[in-house]
Amino acid sequence: MRRLTGHHLTRYPVVGVACVVTFAVACEPSSSTSVAALRTEPDAQTSRSTAAAERVDDVLASAVSRQDVLGVVAMAVDRNGVFYRGAFGAADESNDLPMDADAVFRIASMTKPVTSVAAMQLVEQGAIALDEPAAVYLPELAQAKVLEQFDAERGTYELRPPASPITVRQLLTHTAGFGYPFTSDTLRDFEPPVGDGAVVGPLLFDPGTSWWYGTNTDWVGRLVESVSGQSLEAYFREHIFAPLQMPDTAFNVPEADWPRTVALANRQDEGGLLEVARQDPTPVTTFSGGGGLWSTANDYSRFMRMWLNDGVLDGQRVLSAETVATMSVNQVGSLAAGTIVTALPELSNDFRPTADGRGRFGLGFLINLDDQSGRRTGGSLAWAGLYNTYFWIDPASGVAGVILTQVLPFADPRVLGVFDAFERAVYALVAEVV
Repeated sequence: MRRLTGHHLTRYPVVGVACVVTFAVACEPSSSTSVAALRTEPDAQTSRSTAAAERVDDVLASAVSRQDVLGVVAMAVDRNGVFYRGAFGAADESNDLPMDADAVFRIASMTKPVTSVAAMQLVEQGAIALDEPAAVYLPELAQAKVLEQFDAERGTYELRPPASPITVRQLLTHTAGFGYPFTSDTLRDFEPPVGDGAVVGPLLFDPGTSWWYGTNTDWVGRLVESVSGQSLEAYFREHIFAPLQMPDTAFNVPEADWPRTVALANRQDEGGLLEVARQDPTPVTTFSGGGGLWSTANDYSRFMRMWLNDGVLDGQRVLSAETVATMSVNQVGSLAAGTIVTALPELSNDFRPTADGRGRFGLGFLINLDDQSGRRTGGSLAWAGLYNTYFWIDPASGVAGVILTQVLPFADPRVLGVFDAFERAVYALVAEVV
């Protein structure tokens, strides 16, 4: 086991340089202002806060020693800066490369909130209307059909037009009808005849009638490119990453930074982790709004701090406070997914994205409805990435956290246990210094 860093309650300069998943959890509110102020309290208080931060260290270090993870980076922030940062274990065990706090991770579907912010910037500019048919901006979406019948053995199927057109809002809320091959055995097995360009999707249900996790945000990314006239890579860099000083977040990792990337590991049946032979990142020229970004804990923490500060960070406004508020409230009414049974076990375990109906969806984020003692408050936002990367943003408490690993399949029970313990330790740390 390697432990590189475990930094506690330090004002860092912020510069640019599920098992079943249950995301909906919470805690009693606490003041981020108080947390910041107590970073310079007298020695007795500093000693208490240091001990609390060491308990966060212990959560992560123990996870490495148990081989829940081979390596992990985690950070916790408030509105004013970083108050916990830790990096433990190996970034590449086979080559004896230790984990470092600036390690670069595949964040997969944690790309989706970024894409959602990009779309809402265009909404603010009047270039996109949320309740307009999305086909106004992407004409090919007018060809989306609902899969009425499907026989996997014969390969036969019947499609019908949707009862109503897909809207931009439905794409942002995963209510448009699209799924993923790993969230639907129907889509896993569905193969239209070669050359059948009429099949877009297909949709699993009529738009707006259900919630299902799928390629909706991929379409949002294409919409952003169509409306802005820029590639998603260029748009993100100019309008989000540069203003927020997120230099290590991109679809393509610069060659000089390849050694900073973290190797993947697969969970074995007996519980251990088998590292995948390290490969340098493959450059891409097409960009997905639903996944594909690489990032660091520091960069993503700046994205989260922007949210805690109602759309602005270090004087750079990315979204209006009104837009942040709109994205942070329930946009799907009573719609909620139950347990999603994996169709591709090598990619994902079963998971429950909306926590037995106690979560809802905003514009790009899961919203937790309930408080839970020792964790985030109701109204908090969250999402995750395929390689077992997780974050939460708790505006009421003024606290956010991110934990990054590179483990498959998704919703790994042991990584989820580490995430749970990390979050609880962070709120215990906050409580001790208030």
